[in-house]
Amino acid sequence: MGHIIAIANQKGGVGKTTTSVNLGACLVKMQRRVLLIDLDPQANATVGCGLASNEQRHSTYSLLLKECAPDEAVVSSPSGVELVPSEPALAGIQAELTSVEDRDIRLRDALKELSFYDYVLIDCPPSLNVLTINALVAAAGALIPVQCEYYALEGLSGLLETIGRVRKRSNPSLAIEGLVRTMFDGRNSLSNEVSDQLQKHFGEKVFRTVIPRNVRLAEAPSYGKPVIDYDKACIGAQAYLALAGELVSRSQANSVHQTAGALNVPAANNQASSSPHQ
Repeated sequence: MGHIIAIANQKGGVGKTTTSVNLGACLVKMQRRVLLIDLDPQANATVGCGLASNEQRHSTYSLLLKECAPDEAVVSSPSGVELVPSEPALAGIQAELTSVEDRDIRLRDALKELSFYDYVLIDCPPSLNVLTINALVAAAGALIPVQCEYYALEGLSGLLETIGRVRKRSNPSLAIEGLVRTMFDGRNSLSNEVSDQLQKHFGEKVFRTVIPRNVRLAEAPSYGKPVIDYDKACIGAQAYLALAGELVSRSQANSVHQTAGALNVPAANNQASSSPHQ
């Protein structure tokens, strides 16, 4: 099973979809196999990948209703990211799954049949509903985009409480993958103050990479392209490449620590000492 990451924040407009589309495309440039799950009924990630949401045979809606096999819902995008697209009908999924006992684990079960990806990124809607719960139950980690503005920390509280509940009830291994500072303007004193607060509260959980405000990054979705394919030289593209590199490095480090823990040996360079007298 690949590394499954829910990209979530209950607050809208913080860069969840931008991060999902562009991080996925940059991981593909690094020769990783990436599946993007569009769980937002607005289907912005689907459109941002160059696909029309109303032209797809299957979607996350039909996947969660078990109207298709998981592999039947996957389509290819021009950027190389494979995608389970969304559609507006997904907005009604909560009502349709209300009386279903396994409503919170349907995405997790579906992803068990899609185990050949290195990374699975889940673009969550800006709410803590059954869709976000499905993403958190299925994921190994939650990646949280945070806009450096006044209410940034307050907006995190609901999500962190939900992550805690999911850990207790359904997914004890769910971790906070990290927080990504988005739409950052270093000339703005408030942006710097909020960035400092995030680092104070969350320490190493805050990614070093900062995603800046960038016109080319904002333009790319209207062309149905991730920014790396739209203008690879712009600062937005370079920032998401750096974020992808940092994510891969963290994943590899965690894998080393887990393996070392299982073997009961230190994760650092562990070389057996030798003596010339042996």
